[in-house]
Amino acid sequence: MAKAATAMARSGRASTTELAKFFPDATPVRIPVRLTRVSDGVATFSETTMVEFGTAKEVLFASTLPLEYGDLLRLQNSDGTLDTEACVVALQYHGDRTVVAARFTAVLANWILKS
Repeated sequence: MAKAATAMARSGRASTTELAKFFPDATPVRIPVRLTRVSDGVATFSETTMVEFGTAKEVLFASTLPLEYGDLLRLQNSDGTLDTEACVVALQYHGDRTVVAARFTAVLANWILKS
């Protein structure tokens, strides 16, 4: 005789919401960027992703790149208003995607404005 059962479905998409809880000033944003991992001044891996949360000093996004704590990243948006480097400060692994928090290596004035 068959028995009814329930199972929790796992989302295939990594969410930055859980990591954003550790950044109280994080504001939801949707900024498409070109993300490049830089090693010894050379671009090693690159992908297009979406910055989902931001603070005055950090960005949070999901990535498929092989990133580690301390990696240097270059973030560029399509119109060139964001072109900066950031260092990975937190990671959460979700299967083939990683949720990442990266801190800017230089001060950026007004990159994110709260209303």
